[in-house]
Parts: sequence; C-alpha cells; structure tokens
Amino acid sequence: MPSEKNGFAVKTRIPLFFVGATVLAFAALAACDVERRKSDAELGLNAQQAAGRQIYDTECGRCHEPYSARGKKGPGLKGIYQRKYLSLSGLPATDERVTDIVRSGRGEMPGFSQKLSAQDMQDLLAYLHTL
Repeated sequence: MPSEKNGFAVKTRIPLFFVGATVLAFAALAACDVERRKSDAELGLNAQQAAGRQIYDTECGRCHEPYSARGKKGPGLKGIYQRKYLSLSGLPATDERVTDIVRSGRGEMPGFSQKLSAQDMQDLLAYLHTL
C-alpha cells in the first residue's frame, strides 16, 4: 500500500529491489561455467582458421557451441572431426559431409549455399578442424 509524503502517494520499491537482486544473482550463478573467450592467437589459429572463426561466429555460433558437446538449438561441435560419425545424421565426419550439411541445411538448420563462397566454406572447415 502506498504511503503519504507531503500529500503525494509514494510507492514502495522494496519488492522491485528484491526482484532485481534475484535476477542479478541468478545471472551471476548461470555465468559461473562460462569461460573467457580465447583470442585467435591463444587458440593458435592461422589466418585461414581465424577467418573461419569469424564466419562461425556470424553464421553458426547462435545455434552451435564451438567448444562444448552441449548444443544450443543444434548440436555442440567440439571434436566434430574426432568423432567417427556426425552426431545427428550418423554420417561419417568428413569435409564432404560437413560441407553438404552447411550448404544444404538439415532439419531446422538452414542452408548457407547462397551466403558462403567457396573460400568462406574452406575457411569455415579449417576452423571446424580446430574444435
């Protein structure tokens, strides 16, 4: 219930403070498992791999985690080429298969054949090999 101060109603802001504090605490706890993003140099990326990382960040990163097996909307891509088979399709983990998936799309994933040039695709594959 609002209180009166100089004839005006004053709203109590304590509940809003607690809501804000709760949200901040939750965000801080959720961020505990997030690592600092490493630079290209720290990852030992060459120029082509660094270019591929930029493409990944722009086109792939919102749906795929690069350094985790956990996915977002799509599967995590950590160790994609160390696996014998791709996680969702069961196809061999080769450049040809990955290129096909990236270019044509699969399931909810859109195709990028109209967005990525041949050089972009080579750069992206070079980066994916580092995961």
